Amino acid sequence: MNVGDRVKNILINPKGAWPKIDAEPASVQSLYFGYILLLAAIGPIAVVLRSLAFGFGLGIPVAIAMYVISLAVTFLIALIVDALAPTFGGEKNMVASLKLVAYSLTAAWIAGIFRIVPYIGGTVGLIALVYSIYTFYLGVPPIKKSPVDKAMGYTVAVLICCILLIAVLGLVLFPIMTGGDMIMSTMGLFR
Repeated sequence: MNVGDRVKNILINPKGAWPKIDAEPASVQSLYFGYILLLAAIGPIAVVLRSLAFGFGLGIPVAIAMYVISLAVTFLIALIVDALAPTFGGEKNMVASLKLVAYSLTAAWIAGIFRIVPYIGGTVGLIALVYSIYTFYLGVPPIKKSPVDKAMGYTVAVLICCILLIAVLGLVLFPIMTGGDMIMSTMGLFR
């Protein structure tokens, strides 16, 4: 299925899309090169366009960092999904886990285009994130073979792990991206 049709199907009819996704052959490479690399670029491109339109000089480095982090986090979340599968009666299968994560992130990635518009972009992004969580929940039974009654618990467990992952990445990456100055001065180390 081409990317446009996949996006349309996962956004309009996720419940119907998941069984088709499950039946399709895939690999980590085919998912990254055929879908993830394309859709994960939408938000960073919007950041660059916004920075060019409003004259912010940091748009390109920020966009590159966002893109690389998004690609890495997608894989890390898939690892978490795969590790948690047996706990919720699902099957360990890394490709299936990456399918679930990548396709459920479709709404959030597409909403990245709204980063061009100040203030509205954040609201649209939040709504899209909630919808992405919902599509993940719908995809758990067909993709991970987890019983329907365990899909909500699986989704919540993955969501909690994602929040923790993002918090840890923020603690690690923020000092690197700011040169450590803000953290050090906040902690009173360099006064």
